[in-house]
Amino acid sequence: MNQSNQPLVSVVIPCYNHESFVQDSIQSVIDQTYQNIELIIIDDGSKDGSVEKVQEMLPACKERFVRFEFRHRTNKGLSTTLNEALEWCQGEYLSPLASDDIFLKNKITDQIEVLEKEKNIVALFGGIELINENNDFVEELKIEYIKKYSFKEIILHKHIIYAPTQLIRMRYVKEVGGYKEDLIIEDWYMWLKLSKLGELVAYPQTYTKYRQHDNNTVKQLDKMCNGRFHVLSYFKDSKYYSEAMFNALWLNSMEMIAYNKSNRLFIFMKLFWYNPKYFSMKLIKRFFN
Repeated sequence: MNQSNQPLVSVVIPCYNHESFVQDSIQSVIDQTYQNIELIIIDDGSKDGSVEKVQEMLPACKERFVRFEFRHRTNKGLSTTLNEALEWCQGEYLSPLASDDIFLKNKITDQIEVLEKEKNIVALFGGIELINENNDFVEELKIEYIKKYSFKEIILHKHIIYAPTQLIRMRYVKEVGGYKEDLIIEDWYMWLKLSKLGELVAYPQTYTKYRQHDNNTVKQLDKMCNGRFHVLSYFKDSKYYSEAMFNALWLNSMEMIAYNKSNRLFIFMKLFWYNPKYFSMKLIKRFFN
């Protein structure tokens, strides 16, 4: 597929305090084997040297991409930043990239090949390589086989979807109204909305390097725990709501226990009090699986 026949892909890099990593992220987009890419980078009020690091990459970006935009302004939050980027984007596909993660070179090429053939897929995901602050390989989290996920599976946390790998058809992102700006787990909400419009598919290919370090959002346990309940508050009319709330509470609890095992008994008592039926089912599955 030559560039004139390639659908335009919009890559969005929201940046916040990643002066040590943002250039690697940008370079990974520059190095994509896929040619027809537009890139927008928005620095969301970084307090370190991120802006200067991005500015050093501007000449290479302007030469490489069919459209390019860099903005830096006061902090407005991730979801607001993503929505601002969506207003600028003209692509058929959307590929957000955190400013500390890295695309593998064939990421977009391989995903477009699938999506252009499988028109029923709304969003495509794959495996990730975990890396540390020094870019050293830690572990590969593979997708073993093609898996299609329904709304039920996603709301009940029975999915394995790695956000850094996503490539989404842009028209569906805009159809659901973009990202909810009051949420910190904006991608889970987006997947739930998209799952009502078509298939979300995890594919057995590895697409992205995900960086583990002390500032990752996933390590901010309290915010993430409350964030799950906030997302579910928008789906109270779902028949899966009660089970989904318990599953979110269970997941939150397992993460808290992993962080501090001394609270295990108290947390289990709290889970049992919240819903004895689901708690018993979870324990049975845990011991017999």
